[in-house]
Amino acid sequence: MADQNNKKVVKVSDTEQDVAVSLAKYVADLSAKFAKERGSFTVVLSGGYLIDSIRKLTEPPYVDSVEWSKWHVFWVDERVVPRNHVDSNYKLAFDGFLSKVPIPAGQVYAINDALSAEGAAEDYQTVLKHLVDTGVLAKSSVTGFPKFDLMLLGMGPDGHVASLFPGHQLLEENVKWVTHIMDSPKLPPQRITFTFPVINSSAYIAMVVCGPGEVDAVYKALGKTENPELLPVQRVTPEEELRWFLDKVAASKLQE
Repeated sequence: MADQNNKKVVKVSDTEQDVAVSLAKYVADLSAKFAKERGSFTVVLSGGYLIDSIRKLTEPPYVDSVEWSKWHVFWVDERVVPRNHVDSNYKLAFDGFLSKVPIPAGQVYAINDALSAEGAAEDYQTVLKHLVDTGVLAKSSVTGFPKFDLMLLGMGPDGHVASLFPGHQLLEENVKWVTHIMDSPKLPPQRITFTFPVINSSAYIAMVVCGPGEVDAVYKALGKTENPELLPVQRVTPEEELRWFLDKVAASKLQE
């Protein structure tokens, strides 16, 4: 189903495996589109089971057909831990995905794990600004913020995205591109995160949610409910399209 007013598409697949198949094709098609149009493809990852969902890209036909040399990879949020730490989103993505595809190492932009949370956020913003200045990363003509080609997001049971949690003051940050959080309600407490102006300046966003953990949040976000207080996920409005990838379990309350 599609919502033309805010460019939202909801795709429900039978199983997590089917979600992964659909997501792989979607990402590969966008990769080809932007590689042809811009000569590069800027894609943003998050953590959690999203990495499991994109592993289909490491298999035929995609692993041999995607122009991996055009990819530039970023993280929408990261835990402030060493890169080899079990909680690191970089480690999760590297072990499960990045180590299996030939993206040039210099085009994978992890945070500087030697810095404090505040320092890492400032450093990551500096990296993004340099890439905008050099034309690797597009700039939104609407907002002036960096415009990523595709952002891949998950959602928590409380409706949080990236490291932007319900009721937290960072939901209202509208100047910084990247900021830090010292009191995340989900461990570990210290993180960096893109802000909503950057998230929403993306061209395309894929929201991937599978399994029972987020059923209620999916229903609050997409169902016909009276929900006066928006979940963070309901603030996600990219410039071109927001496409939800759900399995039947995650979407089960939508079917009621």
